[in-house]
Amino acid sequence: MQKREKILDDMARLAGGTVGIASGITHNIRAEIKSRVDEIVDRLDLVPRADLDRLEAILQETRKEHEDLKLRIETLEKKKK
Repeated sequence: MQKREKILDDMARLAGGTVGIASGITHNIRAEIKSRVDEIVDRLDLVPRADLDRLEAILQETRKEHEDLKLRIETLEKKKK
């Protein structure tokens, strides 16, 4: 009976070691993929979403100001005639 328990203990240790190794490999693979993706993003010179949203808001504000100024100029030109 002790021999059987010893075999089961050895198998449990082996399985536990295998799980640990698989977990380590998974972690290494994820780290490598993240590193590669970061390299690609850097090469593409992408802009963060927050910066893009901020520029879009500035552009909308500028367009509104442009339209307002256009209307003012048209109004002044009509008055001048």
